Amino acid sequence: MSAGDDPRHYAQLLSAVYDAAMAGDKMPARPRSVISESWDRVLTAGVDPEVGRTDDGLDVSEIEERRAVSGLTTVLDDLTRGLDSVIADGGNILVVADAEGRVLWRSGAPRVLQRADRLGFIEGAGWAEDAVGTNAIGTALMSGRAVQVFSAEHFVRSHHSWTCAGAPIRDPRTGALLGVVDVSGPAATIHPTTVALVDVVARLAESQLRDHHRRSLDQLRSVAAPMLARFGGPALAVDDDGWVAALDAVAPRTRLTLPRHAGPGRMWLRGLGECDLEPLPGGWLVRVAERDSTSSSDTTLDLDLRDSRNPSLTVSGLTGRWTMQPSPRHAEILTLLAQHRGGRSAAQMSRHLFGADDRTVTVRAEMSRLRKHLGGLLTANPYRFADGVTVRVDRAVAVS
Repeated sequence: MSAGDDPRHYAQLLSAVYDAAMAGDKMPARPRSVISESWDRVLTAGVDPEVGRTDDGLDVSEIEERRAVSGLTTVLDDLTRGLDSVIADGGNILVVADAEGRVLWRSGAPRVLQRADRLGFIEGAGWAEDAVGTNAIGTALMSGRAVQVFSAEHFVRSHHSWTCAGAPIRDPRTGALLGVVDVSGPAATIHPTTVALVDVVARLAESQLRDHHRRSLDQLRSVAAPMLARFGGPALAVDDDGWVAALDAVAPRTRLTLPRHAGPGRMWLRGLGECDLEPLPGGWLVRVAERDSTSSSDTTLDLDLRDSRNPSLTVSGLTGRWTMQPSPRHAEILTLLAQHRGGRSAAQMSRHLFGADDRTVTVRAEMSRLRKHLGGLLTANPYRFADGVTVRVDRAVAVS
């Protein structure tokens, strides 16, 4: 395509290619609106059909952080098993990307991976539509549906020798997009029905995520049940997204709307009024406050480091207590934050943990994992313990 050509004329030519293939029964009948709408978006974004947009990608630590927070790690094995048959002959690669179109994982035979390398189709690369034009990853994210992009339907000319099929994966708890599972390969190796298989595997992954969430609610319920019985008043146990694991003396409901930055203490909740929140592993104990009562949700964290190989953390509130075993790294982080109640930036924590300021991505990934257990007990910008939380390390005097 020369510099003087009109990209829309180029699009019309590719549309003609598509029609010719349809006439020869080489592709299944399907609405062309998904591809044409994608091309309209890509043209508006100013993507160059000759080269796309350059992407420096991500370094290893940034990829690891994105993997940790993607919500897809728990279903990675299911995605791989479900599509083994498509990549077994070595002609295709399996790719899992996050909600921004960043490639997080890929697998396949070395020879096809090498061909993908030449396209920049590597771990950490961005394959959103506004970066590389119409493609199964970016277009599935934008359209919210499974899509197969054949050969010259790709907006960028260098991708025409490939065909890809991608399907979005949604968080069954919220409906939010988590990412895309994709099968890509040289144009001749992808069957038109591959997109149906990829879509089925994506739906199965969502089912697995739903089961995983159900199990996490069961675990939360087992911790909360004795606390609810001990309290005896209206109360609920909910996860960090507000899904109800257990309740007592409260009208039945499946979900409670929590503030975006919920923390221990008293706050007003829609449908319940004034409530006291106590932390649970992966959620909250929500106690409906008695009228004219004062907040009594003080929380204490006891970090026992006497056995450095097996540190333990006990979280205590008015209603009861629970214990978890943090990793040595997480125990080190908790000790650091206990010593600096005003908080530490990611760079400061990197310097303390790794002796250099440039491991901030790793720090953020570790904090993301830790906050999955401790939730609102830890806040960010800077990282610190929430107000009203008393922290005791070993047998030392309380750090307040």
